[in-house]
Amino acid sequence: MLVSIIIALVNALLKYRKKSLARCGDCAFNRITLILAHLQLVAGLVLYFISPKVIFNAASMRDSVLRFFLVEHIGLMIVAIVLITVGSVKSEKISEDRKKYKSILIYFGIAFLLLLAAIPWPFRNLGAGWF
Repeated sequence: MLVSIIIALVNALLKYRKKSLARCGDCAFNRITLILAHLQLVAGLVLYFISPKVIFNAASMRDSVLRFFLVEHIGLMIVAIVLITVGSVKSEKISEDRKKYKSILIYFGIAFLLLLAAIPWPFRNLGAGWF
């Protein structure tokens, strides 16, 4: 999903700068990014409820690692996916091409930053490595 967002952002930025006309391929790729985001959400929700790192009790809020996986990670990811959804739908309704690309840049850009903040990177010491 991150790769598709990066590609969508680069595409929107290049087309915005060149003042290019919107093509069907651009809308299709934004829709693919939207679909991948929703598939990632479904997979994430399944993992959220079966993960041993998500413990539903008050003591989890005192531990930074447990709190990250219980609240922060899922909260930021859901907000990012909502932004991707709103940006995709809003850009399809805009008739002016330059405003369409600007909408994608704003919504997908903020979503991308939130996704990066919500990833449990190894250097954040959240008790999780990549493998």
